[in-house]
Amino acid sequence: MAQLLTIEDLRLQAKRRVPRMFYDYADSGAWTESTYRANEADFANIKLRQRVAVDMTNRTLASTMIGEQVSMPVALAPTGIAGMQHADGEILAAKAAARAGVPFTLSTMSVCSIEDVAQNTDKPFWFQLYVMRDRAFIERLIDRAKAAGCSALMLTLDLQILGQRHKDIRNGLSAPPKPTIANLINLALKPRWCMGMLGTKRRSFGNIVGHATGVGDMTSLSAWTAEQFDPTLSWDDVKWIKDRWGGKLILKGILDAEDAELAAQSGADALIVSNHGGRQLDGAVSSIAALPGIVEQVGGRMEVWMDGGVRSGQDVLKAVALGARGVLIGRPFLYGLGAMGEDGVRLALEIIRKELDITMALCGKRDIQDVDASILVKGKA
Repeated sequence: MAQLLTIEDLRLQAKRRVPRMFYDYADSGAWTESTYRANEADFANIKLRQRVAVDMTNRTLASTMIGEQVSMPVALAPTGIAGMQHADGEILAAKAAARAGVPFTLSTMSVCSIEDVAQNTDKPFWFQLYVMRDRAFIERLIDRAKAAGCSALMLTLDLQILGQRHKDIRNGLSAPPKPTIANLINLALKPRWCMGMLGTKRRSFGNIVGHATGVGDMTSLSAWTAEQFDPTLSWDDVKWIKDRWGGKLILKGILDAEDAELAAQSGADALIVSNHGGRQLDGAVSSIAALPGIVEQVGGRMEVWMDGGVRSGQDVLKAVALGARGVLIGRPFLYGLGAMGEDGVRLALEIIRKELDITMALCGKRDIQDVDASILVKGKA
């Protein structure tokens, strides 16, 4: 096997090993995918200042995110059905994140349940919440996250209705896959994945099946979300959830300065500048382009993080330079997970850490907390 040196190397390996419907689920955007592409392209347009003859010894990437010590300002983003990229995927990713000293966020739409991840890991993780019409189910989810010792709740605000992703519809996305002829042929070409799935009982939506009222078997992600995700979500609901949870609260999906102001007034601890990886509103601004204006609007009242388009440690550094306290990665760790399981997630984090460290040094900085817009070429941010 060729050496895996970049996130792109992991992506190509994952594409070979993961069934098409699950690889496409991770690696797609809404409609024309223009925002999905812009997330990456806009990072590439930001140029760095190379500095020389400065002391580059004793470097540190250590920081904090909502008061939690992190080995670098990176966390694993919540990603739906990660347990279909690789058997027991969420548990493996949580273990790799803990070993790397960065936070892991479990999605509501995970394959491994909250309890499953808590029982199989030693470090507290974050839990991401979607707001459903069934408020009693939401209350139970929050209580389950508390009972599992989750150290923060991440409320996603930008998925009141599901953006259309053409690949998912064409592939007939379901967990587990429906036994159509096309799917069976594709699965036959992925023996490593199939053997892993045969060795686990975790093959559906662990947080929902057996927990949501009347849901004993849920195979279709899109059908259930279309029925259950609540289009009436409001800032009153944010307050209700904050009060019910009582702990650290992170708001995910802010892309506009007006919404950032409302987020700052909500009393939450952090917001994430995010367009859902280009999977919701196609034609929206990229996350990195939106970041500086939101940092300015918030004015230090809460931490500002970002996700979307991050494919390297250089991207992390650029986001920090533009005011992000932390950066979340979704696809990079999913590529690692699909490529090599827990070892792949660990490798993805090592790749990002090394790129971040070397780039920071070559920009003349030794401490990630000293990084600001001065490392960027003016007019290129």
